[in-house]
Amino acid sequence: MTVLEDVPPVAHACAVPVGDEQLWEMTAGYLAEGIAAGERVLYFDDGRSGSLLQRLEDDRVAYRSAMRTGQFAIVPSSVTRALLSSSAGELIAAVDAVVTESLEQGYGSVRLMGDGSHGLAHDGGAMMIDYESRLDTVLGPRPGKMLCAYDRGRYPEDVLHKLREVHRHEVVAPSIYDDSLLRITGPAPSTVRVAGEIDHSNRPRIRRVLDAALDEALRSHSSSSEITLDLSSLRFLDVAGAVSLVHAAEEFPSTHTLVLTGARPGVQRLLDRCGAPFARQLRVEPRTPVDPWVPPVAGEAGAASGDAASDDAASDVTGPDDAAAAS
Repeated sequence: MTVLEDVPPVAHACAVPVGDEQLWEMTAGYLAEGIAAGERVLYFDDGRSGSLLQRLEDDRVAYRSAMRTGQFAIVPSSVTRALLSSSAGELIAAVDAVVTESLEQGYGSVRLMGDGSHGLAHDGGAMMIDYESRLDTVLGPRPGKMLCAYDRGRYPEDVLHKLREVHRHEVVAPSIYDDSLLRITGPAPSTVRVAGEIDHSNRPRIRRVLDAALDEALRSHSSSSEITLDLSSLRFLDVAGAVSLVHAAEEFPSTHTLVLTGARPGVQRLLDRCGAPFARQLRVEPRTPVDPWVPPVAGEAGAASGDAASDDAASDVTGPDDAAAAS
């Protein structure tokens, strides 16, 4: 098996996230790449699409526009579970039909991903292993792509081992730190991104990462004078954590600034109450909306015109958006 840090230019690969934060990071990134490339993009839901849409929102992906045109759709969980309760042959035929339909609609390629954990409840994953071993016969000769994600929290080790064996490529997403509650990554030089929750158990990690980023910037003549901490996917921050961020900025030298970006409203309010507006070496950039939802006009692609996946996908959007606005 080839292990790659980026999504490979191959039709079929797998990923084994250690926790939900990594799962949604990889899922949103993979689907966003397809949307940007103009591919037909489908996500097979099993009841957790709200987390996917929230991560797409965090990543500033214009997914609503893609849903309005029908380029991006979420297949309802009832359909996903029915497929996962069928045979490997029926599931292969369904994937083949999706690729054919997408090509007939004028797309040059189709990108698929989904939540297959229901297959464990069906037969312990036996059908999924059979299906995965045969999937290359459909995706290999045709312009289709699929990244299969199997998170460790739901798949037993013996099943994971067998699923990995039937994939020739595995994608990994490195992190600075990941305890399943908080995930810290370094997406760009002088930039740190956090996802999940910051509390007493992992709070010191943030300070150490910021100190390391500042030390690296001070030692380099080409580094930015700004250290960016992206809070877009931070769901929870306790008071001590907010105070720690403010204190960290206050200890920055006058030549450098700590920039906090993308904070959700609740996190933003807490930072304000803990003195963020008064810290000289701290700049907080507010979260701005992207690609606001506009209900589709009847007759448009993705509207209520017989496309069941798009219809349910559109209804799925309203809940997560409302939740995101309140968080």
